[in-house]
Amino acid sequence: MFDQQTVEMLLVGVWDTLYMTVVATFFSYVFGMIMGVVLVVCRRDGIRPNALVYNVLDVVVNLTRSFPFLILMIAVIPFTRFLVGTTIGNNATVVPLVLAAAPFVARLVESSLLEVDHGVVEAAQSMGASTWQIIVKVLLPEARPSLINGSAVSAITILGYSAMSGAVGGGGLGKLAIMYGYNRYQTDIMVITVVLLIIIVQAFQSFGNWATRRSDKRGS
Repeated sequence: MFDQQTVEMLLVGVWDTLYMTVVATFFSYVFGMIMGVVLVVCRRDGIRPNALVYNVLDVVVNLTRSFPFLILMIAVIPFTRFLVGTTIGNNATVVPLVLAAAPFVARLVESSLLEVDHGVVEAAQSMGASTWQIIVKVLLPEARPSLINGSAVSAITILGYSAMSGAVGGGGLGKLAIMYGYNRYQTDIMVITVVLLIIIVQAFQSFGNWATRRSDKRGS
């Protein structure tokens, strides 16, 4: 059906897509985890209430999440060029991916941590646990299954963003779908890129479900 050159092109597209998605998911979870924890800790009924920090971070997260990804990707072109020296390619795409996904991850983390039984937190406080100890030994371990499931959701969301980035200089399967499937009317390329994206999504979700079940068994 496809010649060797087309197959190699698709394999490179899959690799580029996985690279952008995995790297962006990692950094998004690093920054999103920090923001999510701060939101939970500093909220009015948190363990260290701080209205100023909470309100500022809450506004920043909401504003960043309100940007459509393509517009955000264009808006941060100067910042992207400053960080990686270019505005096209896989590494350049990772920057707006992280900026777009980190606030989304922060909300997922916040939601997961808020599911933790407040009585467990109060018990830790009554035994003299510090804020750091409560975060590391109570909140995060108790919320682990939900956090793992959220990471799969985040990866799939970032995968969708990475596909859209092909419209403005990004690489991966999105670039192939636009360059060959849309601009050159090669429907077969468009179909196979969609099928490959579906397979990757299913793989991410299946891994997330497996990891969540494994975490539940360890916690029980």
